[in-house]
This record gives sequence, structure tokens and C-alpha cells, in this order.
Amino acid sequence: MIEWNVSPIIFSVGPVSIRWYSLMFAISFYLGFLLIRAFMKKDGRPIEDADRVLLYMMVSVIVGARLGHCLFYDPAFYLSHPLEILKVWEGGLASHGAAIGILTGMFIYSRKSKNQPFLWVMDRIVIVVALSGLFIRLGNLFNSEILGIPTDGSWGFVFTRIDLIPRHPVQLYEAFTYFAIFGMLMWMYYKTREILQDGRLFGWFLITVFGGRIILEFFKEEQAAFHMILPITMGQLLSIPFVLAGIYLLVTSKPKIVKLKEKRP
Repeated sequence: MIEWNVSPIIFSVGPVSIRWYSLMFAISFYLGFLLIRAFMKKDGRPIEDADRVLLYMMVSVIVGARLGHCLFYDPAFYLSHPLEILKVWEGGLASHGAAIGILTGMFIYSRKSKNQPFLWVMDRIVIVVALSGLFIRLGNLFNSEILGIPTDGSWGFVFTRIDLIPRHPVQLYEAFTYFAIFGMLMWMYYKTREILQDGRLFGWFLITVFGGRIILEFFKEEQAAFHMILPITMGQLLSIPFVLAGIYLLVTSKPKIVKLKEKRP
């Protein structure tokens, strides 16, 4: 078994503390910004637009993730104490809420951007999101949160800050899954983007990320009492519409017909 007793705080200076989760969040945004700049340059779009995309992303992720946590996992408390929703620093962010926030933010961005339709934007943003998911789950690991169910396997983690029960390290399971999806999407972008219709990468992202989420939920401790109503978790229920949306995108989109330009003498 692996004993995990890492402090969520890297260091403190007076009343200010630098946390691993915050660092992982910052790294994900920074690398995402670099990727967006690279995509804009390669696709012949204004590199300056990467700044706008980053701003839309930061606002939509934080707002969406916070509202998702409050409304999906504990609506009774937060609806009766609405001011508590604003206390983001106390923790509580939901990935499904972040996904909805990103969809909303990128839709608004695409409507205000020339020659950047929504599906075109999403085909590139999902690559960034997959990489960000890797760092966010590592942040969850440092925080000893999103715990797995007990296991007898030698790879089990004992989160001593929580209890002495060996558990599946689902944070690492998800982190590795997101990294694999990131690699797949990057390969598809650089090798096939010229022959794929807008929305294909987005569709594959939805199917693999949220399909993987449905599977990995079986290894997690339930975060809400929803399983008392149906034999599935809230995370699984929220993932189903995203998987169906991904299947729809793949079924309705067809490869582009690329016309090779004739070489002039």
C-alpha cells in the first residue's frame, strides 16, 4: 500500500498559503494558453485571439464549476444559503458544471469572433481541456479528495489525512485517462484536421472523457446521495447526455472532400 500524507499547502507566507491545487490550476491555464496560441497560428487565425479565449475560459470554468457543484451535489443547502455560492475559496467545483460553463463561454466567444464557428472552436478547446483535466486531478490527489472505494490491491492509497483505509487512486486513474485522450486528440488534430468536418474532435472528446467518467465512477466514493434513488451516481447521470451528444456529432458529421490544388508549372 502507498501511504499518502502530502500537505495540500506547498508553503505559507504570513496569512497567504500557496496550495498544490491552485498551482495545478494555474499550470493548466498557462499550458492551455500556449496550446491555443499554437492552434491559432497553425490555422491562420489572429494569435491575439488566444488572450480572449483564455479570458472566456477562465470565467466560464470557474463560474460553471462552482454553480455545478452547488446545484448538482447540494442544491438544498446552497439555494437556502445563496451567498455561500460565492465562497469559491472554501472549495467545491464540479467538472460537469465546468463543461457546461465552457460550452456557454465558447458559444458566446464564437458569436463575437470572425471566421471561428462554435464547432471549430470546440475542436481545439477540447484538446486544452483534456490536458487541463490531467492537472486538476493531480490537484485533487494533493488535496486528498475525490476518494476511491476501498481496495486490497498493492497499488491502493491510504489517505492518512482522511482515514486509514486503502483506496483506489481514482485521481490517478482519471489523470492517466485524460492524458491518453489528450494524446489522441493532438494526433487527430495534426494528422487529420484537414479532412475532418468541424465537430469530429469535439465528438470524440465527449465520448471518451465522459464515457471514461461513467466507468471510473464505479471506483469512487459517492459524492451525493443520488444513488438512493437510482443505481447510478450523480456523476454517471450527468455524463450520459454528453456521451449521447458526442455520438450525435460523429454520426451527423462526415469527412470533408479535400480537393488537391493542381500544381502550376
